[in-house]
Amino acid sequence: MSSFSDTQGDGRYTILVSDDDPGVRRALQLLLRSRGYCVCSYTSGSALLADSRAKRANCLIVDYRMPDIDGFSILRQLRSLGWSGCSIMISGFHDEVLARRAADAGFDHMITKPLRSRLLLEAIGRHRRLSSNE
Repeated sequence: MSSFSDTQGDGRYTILVSDDDPGVRRALQLLLRSRGYCVCSYTSGSALLADSRAKRANCLIVDYRMPDIDGFSILRQLRSLGWSGCSIMISGFHDEVLARRAADAGFDHMITKPLRSRLLLEAIGRHRRLSSNE
């Protein structure tokens, strides 16, 4: 199941959020929408990958562990489709091994749960500034 609360194509920076925890997903939606981002949220990685509109997004925020597909597989599949946006892995199971795996897999950022909104917004802001300068 997905939720495109705003229309893509209106020029706003679009962020994909996939987390199986409804509380985390909702908190991310509220935070990011309050900052003016277009947020597309998914209850599963499979739902995100099934949505053809996801390929046009600017940023991916994905949980490491989900019941159907993990964050590594989601990013790998999006990249195989030519997607080149900013990727952020979030996890409550963080350690140095996972952080290295995330970096090796191409994630731009790894942020631990419970999420600190400042860190997340700074990571997104850096990518947004860099991509607008290209």
